[in-house]
Amino acid sequence: MILAAGLGTRLKPLTDTIPKALVTVHGVTLLEQSLLHLKKSGINQVIINVHHFAGQIIDYLRMNGDFGIDIAISDESGELLDTGGGVKKASWFFNDADPFIVQNVDVISDIDLQKIVDYHIDKKSIATLVVKERETSRYFLFDDKLNLCGWENVKTGERVISGQTGVRLRQLAFSGIQVLDPGIFSFITETGKFSLTGMYLRLSAEHKIAGYVDKDSYWRDAGKKLPENEQ
Repeated sequence: MILAAGLGTRLKPLTDTIPKALVTVHGVTLLEQSLLHLKKSGINQVIINVHHFAGQIIDYLRMNGDFGIDIAISDESGELLDTGGGVKKASWFFNDADPFIVQNVDVISDIDLQKIVDYHIDKKSIATLVVKERETSRYFLFDDKLNLCGWENVKTGERVISGQTGVRLRQLAFSGIQVLDPGIFSFITETGKFSLTGMYLRLSAEHKIAGYVDKDSYWRDAGKKLPENEQ
């Protein structure tokens, strides 16, 4: 699943007239970069949620033959559901027992997706979050076995501990890529608009949510304006 429904406020004024998914980097849209990376990884079925300038995204996909991928649309034009609500609305698409990847459209990465899926299966977790050791204002907190135990915002001082207490926790920054087991839908009690972060923190008190530390791949958050030499 590609999360492409956001308003793209960090990319204004670019997103005043187009959706974030159609912003280009080196002449290629963020959506195309995401789709080609998934396709290269052997993924040929994708669902995309849309809201902001939804029609532009649908027309773009149609004009490009869906890039040779079987693409479904989860239309949130009536209400933007945030990341968690968006995934829940699209749950019908994940109707088998296989784990599935969810990624933000504004993430540019060449990470080996099969390696993450294999790690997820080996860990027997209901969700696996790709994380990196990088500076940011918000971190997921993990124990020494890379089990999710909390979250914190170092700028505001807000801290939520959902797992073990009294253990040394490791700060790791989320990369906007995750693998979920379809069984997770049976544990989702949230309704309407809600975030995956809050849901993960609630579930991690009783269920295993793992971290996958990405050390080697290229990764960039393109949800904010890049320096001119990288555009």
